[in-house]
Amino acid sequence: MRYAIVGSGAVGGLYGGMMAHHGKDVHFLLRSDFDHVRENGMRIDSVNGDFVVSNLNVYQRPEDMPRCDVVIVALKSTNNAMLADTLSRILADDGVMLTLQNGLDVEADCVAAAPGHAVMGGCCFLCSNKLGPGHIHHLDYGRIVFGGYEFIGQVDRVEKLGNQIAADMQASGIDANWTEDLPAARWRKLMWNVPFNGLSVVLDASTDAIIGCPASRTLADRIIREVHAGAALCGVAIDESAIEKTMRHTETMVPYDSSMRLDFLNGRPMEIEAILGNPLRAVDRRLADRNADSAEKLAHPMPSVRMLREQLQFLDSRPGAASNLSG
Repeated sequence: MRYAIVGSGAVGGLYGGMMAHHGKDVHFLLRSDFDHVRENGMRIDSVNGDFVVSNLNVYQRPEDMPRCDVVIVALKSTNNAMLADTLSRILADDGVMLTLQNGLDVEADCVAAAPGHAVMGGCCFLCSNKLGPGHIHHLDYGRIVFGGYEFIGQVDRVEKLGNQIAADMQASGIDANWTEDLPAARWRKLMWNVPFNGLSVVLDASTDAIIGCPASRTLADRIIREVHAGAALCGVAIDESAIEKTMRHTETMVPYDSSMRLDFLNGRPMEIEAILGNPLRAVDRRLADRNADSAEKLAHPMPSVRMLREQLQFLDSRPGAASNLSG
């Protein structure tokens, strides 16, 4: 299959680079990195081995790209406004989209941008940063779990394509797995993303600092439990053992600056709504339905998450807040 990569940063650059390195037919839409990657290729410094991929198929404009069977969307969700113009130009007539973005229900933007096409969503359990033009640093982990979101009445075909994509990724050294329960995968990833992305910004700390201090560790644990409770209210069952696993995995991972903290420090918009706002809205809707039908009113299960979102919104609204916080 022919693949397009839209968003060639820490996620798209790594996975697209690995697939191209293993001979898959991959086409990259690049903006500021175009000249550098065309001349120098893409450099991947990885815990699994470093490599450079040369002679890549790179493009500055979507209209110059061939139609692709699978479009992997690895943009930050704050840039999703560009999807409507981009996807219509590069999707094959029966092409599918795979959204590798953080957050909940982020696939809806792809559905709106390219109606009539199947959409898959994926969660990347990954420590990876972009260091410079065409230069990706993969520090730890790397697993992808993805499943169907918009099947357009073709469940069997979408699942077959999903397994083909997983096979292509596995042949490229990527730990990729198809799931029939995308909501569970999304909420499971939120159990890490909400506390450790959010706290890394408001506490101005990397993951090892958060997990190493008893006070912030307790706060992270509380937020993880709230996300777990929010998932349950929304009908998504996740085994309670996932709470301790999330803390344990964070203890053992390399010291890591979250994507949200890097965005904040570099003056870029943070993915607050995708990662915190969408789960809170999903819980609000379910809570309103439950309370409307019950005399005994349920309390909101995610008060710390709501406060964390408000703190992040405040910081996001202040130009130069990162330098003030660090200073």
